[in-house]
Amino acid sequence: METYYKPEDLKKFGQIGEFQKELADKFFSYYGAVFAEGALTAREKSLIALAVAHTVQCPYCIDAYTSDTLEKGCSEQEMMEAVHVAAAIRGGASLVHGVQMMNKAKELSM
Repeated sequence: METYYKPEDLKKFGQIGEFQKELADKFFSYYGAVFAEGALTAREKSLIALAVAHTVQCPYCIDAYTSDTLEKGCSEQEMMEAVHVAAAIRGGASLVHGVQMMNKAKELSM
């Protein structure tokens, strides 16, 4: 089955500088700094990245951070819990905008 998403393309990510090397270098420098050990461990950052990958629905990121979290010793239970946290935040963000809708509906009903 042919799809737009090709898992083998993830391996080409490092080549994004082909047409804009300077900007790609800046991105990869920043990216590396973000994922370096700091107040959060690399393991914690990987779990956050996995959750965010699901929120932004990036299949490449999901693949990459599924592998990364497993390599960093995360359990499947921890990974799924992180995904549920992301889903709860995303769902809550949609629902809280319902207040805006209710306010507008009440305004228009007057």
